[in-house]
Amino acid sequence: MTGGTGSTVRGTCNRSRRAVEGSILVAPSLEAALYEAIVTARAVICGTGGSTGHMQSLCRGRGIPVLRVDRADLDHLVGEVTLDLDSQSVLIGADQDLAAPDAEAGNPSVEDLGSACAVIADLQDIRTINESGPNAKRVDCFFIREEFLCLAAGLRPLDALDGGPAAIAEYGLAVADRLVAFAEALLPDQRLVLRLLDLRSDHAAGVTELAPVAVEPNPELGLHGARWLLGSPAYRAALHTVLGSLRERLGEDAGRVHLSIPFLNDAEEFSRLREFLELPADVPLSAFIETPAAVHATPAICAAGAAEIFVGVKDLVQFYLAADRSNHLVADSYRTRHPAVLDGVRRVVESARAAGTPVRVFSLGTDLAHYLDHLPTPDGYMMCTAELRQVILERF
Repeated sequence: MTGGTGSTVRGTCNRSRRAVEGSILVAPSLEAALYEAIVTARAVICGTGGSTGHMQSLCRGRGIPVLRVDRADLDHLVGEVTLDLDSQSVLIGADQDLAAPDAEAGNPSVEDLGSACAVIADLQDIRTINESGPNAKRVDCFFIREEFLCLAAGLRPLDALDGGPAAIAEYGLAVADRLVAFAEALLPDQRLVLRLLDLRSDHAAGVTELAPVAVEPNPELGLHGARWLLGSPAYRAALHTVLGSLRERLGEDAGRVHLSIPFLNDAEEFSRLREFLELPADVPLSAFIETPAAVHATPAICAAGAAEIFVGVKDLVQFYLAADRSNHLVADSYRTRHPAVLDGVRRVVESARAAGTPVRVFSLGTDLAHYLDHLPTPDGYMMCTAELRQVILERF
């Protein structure tokens, strides 16, 4: 489901659900509760899920390969194994000797990325990019989801937000602590964009101990993103604590931390949320375009004051094509290059450019060359850390 930086990976199977450094994690499915086990793994083998699911995307950012096998075969995976990523197979036993293929030529270069944006999961990803040589300066933006920040910091956001004023303030200060560390790792002219909390109920259930979590028949289309933020005064209070702490600790550099609205449908939601969150006028607020409704509303969202537009291709695909990004049974229908998807992305880019609003398009590494050939030029492309680093290092 996701590749790595090589063609083979060897290691010992870990079925414990606990973090075991350098192991091959084996699990029926990937979920938020497995975060520590995932990020310490050399590779992951699972029995279900799609290539752009949230935890799979975390693996892509870290360069952790993920291979899906039949769930009935998971029980056979014990001891030492070798993943052959080219043939998409698992070889049992330690004595495997597989030759890596030559690297393909003709890949897109770093110049093609424009003002590149790295999609990160934690502080390590910023350091990984900024230690990648001279081309690191072409990355002017780091984009992190608040829920990934929480997973890396061991925070339980719904428990905190349901715990009263002291717990809410403590949560806000903990988020600010992480953002300050991120900001201090930036190079000159780089900035950080925080995608506000977008914790779906099915993911929340795995990282919540005390607060009630709704059981929804279809969490992907449920109460999350902008629609959840609009109903949470507790989150508004936590966000004000975050912003106040950033101003106190970073001074003028607090302006290098921007905010972005997730799962947005239209300009009315954008304006209502800005007002509801009571954001100071000098805090940039961008919009994440990942639904067909938001594609249609992009001109109005720009006119409503969006500081920047981010195009979330992975979610656009599933909503345009009615193909769940986490369901491998419909993987053949989930097509990141489908004409309808590309038409939607094209509309967003053209609308944003016409409005003078910066626009960035997310791309999987395998899609970048195709997007460069078939889409109007955005201000920059967004890529997960490991894939972006490969492009940065290509010429050295």
